[in-house]
Amino acid sequence: MLPKLIITDIDGVWTDGSMYYDQTGNELKRFHTYDSAGVLFARLLNIPVAILTGETTEIVKRRATKLKVDYLFQGVKNKVEIAQKIIDELNIELNDCAFIGDDINDIALLSKVGFSGATSNAPDYIKEKVNFITQKKGGEGAFREFVEHILKKNGVFEKALEAAISNHEKSI
Repeated sequence: MLPKLIITDIDGVWTDGSMYYDQTGNELKRFHTYDSAGVLFARLLNIPVAILTGETTEIVKRRATKLKVDYLFQGVKNKVEIAQKIIDELNIELNDCAFIGDDINDIALLSKVGFSGATSNAPDYIKEKVNFITQKKGGEGAFREFVEHILKKNGVFEKALEAAISNHEKSI
């Protein structure tokens, strides 16, 4: 099933889950550039991407804006409730969605979507509940791996890759 929406957590999926603070109180997060291709592949196939995260930071907002992520919800306590709002807007079902997460606050949504994933460094009790476990850890391109797996499984990866190469060549 090619999803009609791809949902992702951030901390522990796009990042390694670490939070860095400097002496002036600034918070820093490290993102892997590989994950941007996951968003690009989804966009080229007209699959919206939604970020649902419990944290609220300007850092995540900037990353989502740069990558033109379709939906960003921060400070989320109930990911199922927010996902329901998005799918209602898109007129689809939870079963039409894919979601990758890595921790306790992701379990409810992982159990309701059509295709679920977790990072390789997620706790075992999370990995036991999902359809796919990435080989990469969070912060190492796990989101991209998740998206590529879905596209390959549905026979559309080559189409997305060719479109990405074509777009890149046009921009040079």
